[in-house]
Amino acid sequence: MKIVSKSSLSALLVLGSFLAFGVTAFGQVDLARQTTAITYPQDETVDVQFRGTTRFPRLKGEARISRTKKNGTEIDLSISKMPRPFELGAGYATYVLWAVSPEGQIDNLGEVKRRGLLEFDSRISVTTRLQTFALIVTAEPHFLVRRPSQAIMLENLSPSARSGKSLVTTRAVQYFGNSSDYFKDARTPEIAEADYSRTPSAILQAIQAVALARFAGAERDAPEEFEEAARLLAAAEEARKSEKSESDVDVIARNAVSAAVKAEGVAALRAEARNQRNEKTKQDEEIRKAEDRLSGATRDLEALRAEAARETRARELAERDVLNLTNQIKDLKDETARLRDDLTKSKIENESLKSKIAVLEKERAELQERLDAGARADRAKSAIPSLAKELRKFGNVSEDRTKIVITFNDAIWSSGSALTSVAANQIAGIAQTLAVNTDFKIKIESHTDDRGAPEELAAVSSQRALAVAAKFEEGGVSKDRVEAEGVGALSPLVDNSTQMNRSKNRRLYIFVLPR
Repeated sequence: MKIVSKSSLSALLVLGSFLAFGVTAFGQVDLARQTTAITYPQDETVDVQFRGTTRFPRLKGEARISRTKKNGTEIDLSISKMPRPFELGAGYATYVLWAVSPEGQIDNLGEVKRRGLLEFDSRISVTTRLQTFALIVTAEPHFLVRRPSQAIMLENLSPSARSGKSLVTTRAVQYFGNSSDYFKDARTPEIAEADYSRTPSAILQAIQAVALARFAGAERDAPEEFEEAARLLAAAEEARKSEKSESDVDVIARNAVSAAVKAEGVAALRAEARNQRNEKTKQDEEIRKAEDRLSGATRDLEALRAEAARETRARELAERDVLNLTNQIKDLKDETARLRDDLTKSKIENESLKSKIAVLEKERAELQERLDAGARADRAKSAIPSLAKELRKFGNVSEDRTKIVITFNDAIWSSGSALTSVAANQIAGIAQTLAVNTDFKIKIESHTDDRGAPEELAAVSSQRALAVAAKFEEGGVSKDRVEAEGVGALSPLVDNSTQMNRSKNRRLYIFVLPR
């Protein structure tokens, strides 16, 4: 999602920095849109309507907003038809209301708590010191985030004062809604939970907060703070298992979120301090090296001066010799010209002979290659039945007159492109068998189901195919005999309408073919 502040450069820098973290696309076509910043006059009640962004057009909201001398700007917002946040991606566990000023100030106004399992209506009442601002609602990993994610759910429209007065508005923020999100970055951790709908939101937020603190290096740079966050998370999960009250679990989990955010902040400060110390050490080292280079340059200058004096004397001696050599050079040039003519004639004759020999050699090599290929193919085809029998002890094997196919399901992967120990041993056995059967080549095809962006699925399947190819090379199969291809979700066995069908589509083929 691109954000552009039309009112000031500072807004551009602030908003651009927190929304340029990730680049993976949702795969939808979004329209450029603007969020209106509204100036709320004192002692005036203003009604503001909200609409969902391009990805969430069903979302609706309305707010009653008033500014007083005592309390600042009071916001009472009601929202309807909001989906469960984790449906947007494994990184999301709640919703947060933000105020964005034209000057670039970003305020987390509070969590929009969700109750119930399906779509719901929610309400939040908060106060901000700002007077001119836009309001947006985003999906977030936890309620204490310091910057909005790119999953913008809701934005305010133009206002109407109950008194009928005209209000000052500013087109403060222009963006492309939901075109990307930094939680889609492959490096960002996901919540390690299979059934989100049965886990309280506060615990999901605590899990993600601890994961993000770990991702920020808190285990190394803020170990005490991180340990406290992990302890509180474990306590919240234990309280849930012990069937303590929802409010008790919520308090412990929220304390875990606070502790994790503190650990993340402390880690960032300490990492920055360490980087500054390293930079100072680097600068001191550069100064020392520069001083050494200066000292060396001074010595080199003196040496060059002495060398120049020697060169002057040598040049004078050489000039005397030049006159004597001139006549000898003329005679040598004449002789060289004659020899060059003779050499040219010899080269022409030699090249003609080489061309004829090359043609004959090429014809002989092509004939031998055809004979060798035919013999190799015949040997390979006759060896297919016995080789297939030998390979059946390693997996599901099928064969016909032209090839052998070994099929694996997705249980061979422990995570990502890492093989389980059983699968690694099976593929190692196949590789050892095929290493000595050099009349065959190997083609590896990795397939996925259709869950995910096509580019991500293609990358995952390619990594898996290459991981298996590496096992074959480790087992002694030459690299030129192995071909690896990641097909992604482009060639499903069955439609991806059910979990069982998706499981069938997640597969790996090893084709053994005559060379």
